[in-house]
Amino acid sequence: MQYGLTDEQEMIAATVRAFVEKEIYPHEALVERTGEVPQEIAEEIKRKTIELGFYACNFPESVGCAGLCHLDFALVERELGRGSMALNHFFGRPQNILMACEGDQVDRYLMPAVRGERMDALAMTEPGAGSDVRGMTCSAKRDRGDWVMNGSKHFISGADHADFVIVFIATGEDMTDKGPKKRITAFLVDRGTPGFTIRDGYRSVSHRGYKNMILEFDDCRLPDAQVLGAVDGGFEVMNTWLYATRITVATMSVGRARRVFDHALGYAAEREQFGQKIGKFQGVSFQLADMITEIDAADLLTLAAANRLDQGLPANREIASAKLYASEMLARVTDAAIQIHGGMGLMDDFPMERFWRDARVERIWDGTSEIQRHIISRDLLRPLGA
Repeated sequence: MQYGLTDEQEMIAATVRAFVEKEIYPHEALVERTGEVPQEIAEEIKRKTIELGFYACNFPESVGCAGLCHLDFALVERELGRGSMALNHFFGRPQNILMACEGDQVDRYLMPAVRGERMDALAMTEPGAGSDVRGMTCSAKRDRGDWVMNGSKHFISGADHADFVIVFIATGEDMTDKGPKKRITAFLVDRGTPGFTIRDGYRSVSHRGYKNMILEFDDCRLPDAQVLGAVDGGFEVMNTWLYATRITVATMSVGRARRVFDHALGYAAEREQFGQKIGKFQGVSFQLADMITEIDAADLLTLAAANRLDQGLPANREIASAKLYASEMLARVTDAAIQIHGGMGLMDDFPMERFWRDARVERIWDGTSEIQRHIISRDLLRPLGA
């Protein structure tokens, strides 16, 4: 890959960073205090993103969008990572999986989503099946030509604002040498569909205002027109469109870590103890050196994984490595930043304690660190027959 960004890529990163600083930062204290994003602020962010030409920039030019490559989009996500998740949600990056829409689905879901007219959410996780997608019990069965859905999903981000949800549901079961194996199908489910309820989820210490919701299906009836992709083809849809979403966690972790580092660096250069700036003490300066080294390493690892996707190369292990390292790096960097701030780092006068809380979830969602290690080790051992 190229080492260093092009002028255009530098411009993309600088543009999004400036947007975050101007349009996101000023509202963060309000969202942190109330746990809510006022509707007028959400609409303003969306409108300004559309005017900037960055709404749905992860979608191709064929549907009227910017058509950024994976590397360019990673830069967008990296800079968005500096800001509040609850607010930058309205910067607008619909699920790429909507490119699987066909026929009337294009006009009902895909095009309104990329134009910012309708918002989507993605639902896979269940109370009894987190990373184990095939362990899901939420199911849909045939009845008089329709699908009847029952069960629940939880930890569904963005569902509080979603006009429709892309839901993965078990639609059958096959017997294999290793036991029963669920068949999975993706469905497009509109808010307000009879039998479909979206309700508040759990209160999380990470990313206040960016809510997780619970979805409940009680004899929710859907026609075949709501199937996204092929019946029982949910895993194919996932593998085609979703596996690269882990890069988002990695890139955002890098962006947030850089913001945390900037705070720590500035504090070390200003705070005095024992007659000198604390950055003069080796115990602090060496922490800063370690922090920036880890951030740069995570950044390069993440951009390299995105570049492999652009080159059409296998990238599953590289993406898992980026997600694993970047999310765990963020935890170390935020912890070190609090240490440099001392007792003040835990006070809400500074944003350190917020960054510290927010960092914790990155090692869990979109595949835990343990799942990433499993993906990496499996990729290494399979060619050897182990």
